[in-house]
Amino acid sequence: MSGEVMAAEMAEQPDVLRRLLARLPELAESVRGALPRRLAGSVLIARGSSDNAAVFGRYLYELASERPAGLGSPSLVTRYGARTDYTDHLVTALSQSGRTPEIVTTVQAARERGARIIAVTNEADSALAAAAHVVAATEAGTEVAVPATKTVTAQMLALVGIATALGPLPANLVDPADLAELPDAVGLVLADTTAVDTLAADWARHDRLVVAGRGLGGAVALEGALKIRETSGVFAEGISVADLLHGPIAALSARVPVLLIDVGGPTSPDIAALRERLDRDGIPHATVSPSLPALRSESARAIATTVRLQQIARAFALRRGADPDAPAGLAKVTATN
Repeated sequence: MSGEVMAAEMAEQPDVLRRLLARLPELAESVRGALPRRLAGSVLIARGSSDNAAVFGRYLYELASERPAGLGSPSLVTRYGARTDYTDHLVTALSQSGRTPEIVTTVQAARERGARIIAVTNEADSALAAAAHVVAATEAGTEVAVPATKTVTAQMLALVGIATALGPLPANLVDPADLAELPDAVGLVLADTTAVDTLAADWARHDRLVVAGRGLGGAVALEGALKIRETSGVFAEGISVADLLHGPIAALSARVPVLLIDVGGPTSPDIAALRERLDRDGIPHATVSPSLPALRSESARAIATTVRLQQIARAFALRRGADPDAPAGLAKVTATN
């Protein structure tokens, strides 16, 4: 129960991100060449960790394209037989293996009905890749541990590259010079475990906790909560700060602490306001926001914070006597239909 495989794959992330960064201009050019003449909107389709990366991408797509972007529901095709018209729409499907049946089926149906397809996958020779107009291969190498780590942050970076092909994004959100610093910054996050170890010692006894963020930080919160759930067995709920305030906050107590995700940007005041309320109500909380002055853009900080949450999930699992490499009842590929 050492979690050595997960740790080793986490440690590969600086190199994975560095290699992918070098290919982002080529990817963006391929996406531009595949776009419909007039983009009507974008849909992102995924499951599991890839779905959390899709939430991250949804924000970037809509801001860049100034067209609606949303998350697709595969069951509309596989269970309800929907015949949606995808004319002039961009569909981005994310799957680390490229083999999840419902993702492949949904993408094939969307392509038949007019969509332009981008596949973000770690397997360039997969069925998903074969159904796409453009393949954004993350090339992260084989991932053995069940919890997705290097493949998730690679997906997030690939989505940044795709978004830049849809239109301009402000530098405080996506900055090429800032992204160039990301691999080294992630290396610094991985080398710094003091705060993670302290948090795990204090909090791993809890069976429930909440991970809250907003905007890009909300996507990071969803992914962090999933990592904690699947590795440690702690029932972690990932939620938007806004949704938390719409009722679930009433369930918080000294036994249900809150991890606050602050990646900077326009949602930081919301995190600060929630922090003040938690202080007032006596709810235990901690803020996850790596101290990385070199990273100024929100997208880069979101990716680095995702890595920090991977560390927290692994530390929680080890503290609770669980095996983060191979959580009970889970497999690397989940063959949902």
